[in-house]
Amino acid sequence: MTDKPIWITEADVVELISLPEAIDALERTLALEASDQAASMAKTHLMVADNDAMHAIGGAASGAGICGFKTWINVQGKSETTMTLFSMENGACLALVEATALGQMRTAAVTGVGTKRLAPKDADNLAIVGTGKQSLPQIAAVHAVRPLKEVRVSSRNPETRRTFAENVTATLGIPTRPVGTLEEAVTDSPLVTLITNSTKAFLTGDMLARGCHLNAMGAIVPSRAEFTEDVFDRADVIAVDSLRSVQDLSTEFRNRFGTDEDGWDSVQTIASVIAADETRPDGADITLYKAMGMGLSDLALAIEILERAQKAGRGHKVPDRVKLPPRLQ
Repeated sequence: MTDKPIWITEADVVELISLPEAIDALERTLALEASDQAASMAKTHLMVADNDAMHAIGGAASGAGICGFKTWINVQGKSETTMTLFSMENGACLALVEATALGQMRTAAVTGVGTKRLAPKDADNLAIVGTGKQSLPQIAAVHAVRPLKEVRVSSRNPETRRTFAENVTATLGIPTRPVGTLEEAVTDSPLVTLITNSTKAFLTGDMLARGCHLNAMGAIVPSRAEFTEDVFDRADVIAVDSLRSVQDLSTEFRNRFGTDEDGWDSVQTIASVIAADETRPDGADITLYKAMGMGLSDLALAIEILERAQKAGRGHKVPDRVKLPPRLQ
């Protein structure tokens, strides 16, 4: 790879990779993590208001010779994210990537990987809770690995969920309907995805159908929670994207396991599931997949995007860097 840095725009990202391709790229890189050929740095954040936070995550893939960081601040649900990639051979900056679409694809692709591995093979009905900017990609990711016949949408605002349901049907071609209550959305659904900013747990274990797979994707800082502790009681498989992140940042998991080392032993990483080529156990009651977001997932997509950009001659040249000593007076 060239050491000349390029700026990769949101338009470049969208042109260079699709969500199904992102799912494949992510699964390939996560398999490397299980053999210590790739790793994430600990996710860090700082709350800057009651429900607003600044974030930094990163990862390294020794096989590709690239490491990188993604940084952003989320203020009232709005953010502009960037990712910076570096050479592990000489420390050179390789690229700066406008990473809002990348992040949406990464978050969705992570759900796609978990659903592919842990959901019932014949599952074709999804209940989604939340109608924010991540919700449509979440549905698309599930649909990529479990073709859907119906989606039911639950959210607090009736008009928002009606508009969102119409958009899902128009964009993805999946019959989608808004429902008035959470219970109506999740009852008898084999697939449930939570993607909210809720600060109070709302989904209880008794709401979920036997045989259900639950993707819990929204509560990524300690101030947030989406499901109650009794969900763990029914889970035959508990998988996460990053064990360290759920231990540090997930209120749901910290309340459940605390300092119980034996309890934490029951939690698998999705990388270990992939490496062992595991799938949903026969007769499982429910399976639970919790993703906090980790640097390696973003890095996996960014590396793929950089490689494609270089092959296609896309990206915009960044001015050559001229190193100068600081002014001391």
